[in-house]
Amino acid sequence: MRESALEKKFRQSVERIGGLAPKWTSPGNRGVPDRIVILPGGRVAFAELKAPGKPLEPLQRKWMKRLQARGHQVFKIDSEDDIERFIQEVMPK
Repeated sequence: MRESALEKKFRQSVERIGGLAPKWTSPGNRGVPDRIVILPGGRVAFAELKAPGKPLEPLQRKWMKRLQARGHQVFKIDSEDDIERFIQEVMPK
């Protein structure tokens, strides 16, 4: 599956559970995750979407660690299975 198709499926999956997944661009801050995921209940997570099997770039790993160090959930999504795992992880329990 192409990265663009995966991003569309991810966004639609997040919207089905009542969330939003806008594209995140931050001028001057290369490597930030692709999507800010705004979830019901005031929760926020971040997602980096990659083509299947493609690894994170060093700046993406750096941003992931920085966000996680501040208590945020950050996910690498490169398959439909990853989308399902993401949804299960962020759904209220």
